Amino acid sequence: MSVNSISYVLPSDLEKEVQSIAKEWTNHNFISRIWQRDATIWTNDDEAKWLGWLDIAKEEQKQIETYRRFHAELETEGFKHVVVLGMGGSSLCSEVLSKIFGIRTFHILDSTVPSQIKHLQESIPLPETLFIVASKSGSTLEPNCFMQYFFDLVRMEVGSSKAGRHFAAITDPGSSLEKTAKDLVFRQIFFGRTDVGGRFSALSAFGLAAGAAMGLDINILLSRANQMVDICKRSDALDNPGALLGLVLGICHNREINKLTIFTSQKLKSIGAWLEQLIAESTGKNGKAIIPVDGEPVISADHYGNDRLFVYIGLRGEKITGQEYDLLSELESNNRPVIRIEVETEYHISQEFFRWEFATAVAGALMIINPFNQPDVESAKVEAKKLTDLYEKTGKLSDEYPFFSRDGISLFTNETNQHRLESIAGSHPNLKKLISAHFSQLNTGDYFALLSFLEMSDQNMALCNEIRRVVLERTGNATCLGFGPRFLHSTGQAYKGGPNTGVFLQITADDEFDLQVPGQKYGFSIVKSAQARGDFQVLLDRHRRALRVHIAGSVADGLSQLLDSVRG
Repeated sequence: MSVNSISYVLPSDLEKEVQSIAKEWTNHNFISRIWQRDATIWTNDDEAKWLGWLDIAKEEQKQIETYRRFHAELETEGFKHVVVLGMGGSSLCSEVLSKIFGIRTFHILDSTVPSQIKHLQESIPLPETLFIVASKSGSTLEPNCFMQYFFDLVRMEVGSSKAGRHFAAITDPGSSLEKTAKDLVFRQIFFGRTDVGGRFSALSAFGLAAGAAMGLDINILLSRANQMVDICKRSDALDNPGALLGLVLGICHNREINKLTIFTSQKLKSIGAWLEQLIAESTGKNGKAIIPVDGEPVISADHYGNDRLFVYIGLRGEKITGQEYDLLSELESNNRPVIRIEVETEYHISQEFFRWEFATAVAGALMIINPFNQPDVESAKVEAKKLTDLYEKTGKLSDEYPFFSRDGISLFTNETNQHRLESIAGSHPNLKKLISAHFSQLNTGDYFALLSFLEMSDQNMALCNEIRRVVLERTGNATCLGFGPRFLHSTGQAYKGGPNTGVFLQITADDEFDLQVPGQKYGFSIVKSAQARGDFQVLLDRHRRALRVHIAGSVADGLSQLLDSVRG
């Protein structure tokens, strides 16, 4: 049996506490109680209703032939491209698998930015493309808009009678998406399970149907996963790789070592976004959170704060970069907490899906939270819906007024934040002074999150990461980057439901064009704007230190101007 290895370097006092609590977990049969669906492990709320992920990998083995037939049909009928239309847990596993296995003809759409949708549209031949609409509830705004848009295009290209054959759905039984898929005669409907939450659904149909569509061997993927499942049933916490990882995460959180900094080898880079959602959405509530930090620029070891727990996930045989190798070695030499995981083969990534799900559940028990709910995700959706409803009635969004506007850059926040920033910036505040004032609010143990409602292009990513680097080197605070609206279904829960330790910079921009959503009065640009404004309002309602930067004109020029202001 081949299982991914894991090793720990922990300070001696932390190591002793892990040993002590692991012994307590073993003596009190906590692990077997998880497998028995005992909600008293957590908060004794509704946790028992959400534990279907524990046996989903075993159950899905019954569907292997269904997945094989699905892929065979796609090949026979000449489909060359597959696009998943989904958000959060409904699409992130698909993204991980496609990147790890290098499937260039597999695409994910989880952005409402018109230019990103248009670029995808132009990169695929519609008659040779299968669209998989993925939504547990079936009522998620974004995938429904994507479906309406692309179904219309496909229908015009291949005709109404054949359009449904270009679509499949993954959803829970009884959802509105199931009804729509039947009405439009989708080629196939795959069902999730109602006792498996979205972020715990990697080894369910949400990950596996997409994996089958890209030609992966689902039998191997599940066999590898089930090796980890079996080991995570061990009652001895020190001998249980999922439980031990969860104890380390939970104990570190309770010691205020709560910024999980993720490094990976190049081929496994995409797992960071999946971990972000799993960890942030599961732990970020009730004023608590483990904040995942993914894709952060590497700096010298002595610049990192004491609130960091580092993890490196590498594919066996794939070399770690010299910069990261030196950093991790120095961190270990300095007795900083470092976890190393070696993934045996690409197919062994399924073991990490289960290991981290189990670990997150264990960490939630130590944090005394319900890791399976997401009480603060809905708040931003409610605010966004208010704005889209207003647009449906009036043909416009509500007016908003910046407190600063110059050279194509406008700044927005509430009066409380505005007065604080202007007080720090002093007389005659300019963009540099106000941006500097915003970052001056970062205290020890805080983190900075850049929330970008822009196209997720290489250029925009590079400029946003350079902003992170400047802030990181200057302050030593953890830095996060999320692209909207995808982060709303992920880290957004922790930003709103976790502790008030974040300093947020939201970036929005004018769109060069819009794309109409069929059957609606609004286009994707309005949806994106409503989502950004809705999320920003909730951050302000939660008394977060939040500033919005709006770019008029060239996004690249605006980001460069913002970067110059951050540099000071």
